[in-house]
Amino acid sequence: MIRKAVGAIVYQGTEILLVYKVKRSLLKDEDQHYLGKWDFPKGGVENGDQTIENSILRELKEETGSTQYEVINQLDEKIRFSFNKDFTNKTGFTEQETTMFLVKYVGDRSDLVPNDNEIKEIKFVPVDEAGDILTHEETKKLFECQVLKQFKHN
Repeated sequence: MIRKAVGAIVYQGTEILLVYKVKRSLLKDEDQHYLGKWDFPKGGVENGDQTIENSILRELKEETGSTQYEVINQLDEKIRFSFNKDFTNKTGFTEQETTMFLVKYVGDRSDLVPNDNEIKEIKFVPVDEAGDILTHEETKKLFECQVLKQFKHN
């Protein structure tokens, strides 16, 4: 079964918004550490979402605390990957398909506050540095092939 997800490449001017996602990992009873990854805001489509655009706006609010977004367009290419066997056994999902959107942030950045326990940090970075910071190869490839060129032409 395929898990449907959404993600946003959020920009303001010539900067891109990234979130630092963490998952708490227990090493011993008293010893904890956080495994983090820089990524675009992303998350699963929920049953209550009326449209896929509602899904991305909900995710953005959950992860950044802000509603100051304008969806520009949905990207043609999707990010696809397979889950490991343990995840598949726990959830029933074998793959994930993430529909990505280009989204403009129209706020003043004062409302950007991690609003989800998986988000440790939110920051804007220059568009030409975002690809170097992103952790996931599939996400980096989509950004460089579909979005980075648009910013360089403008």
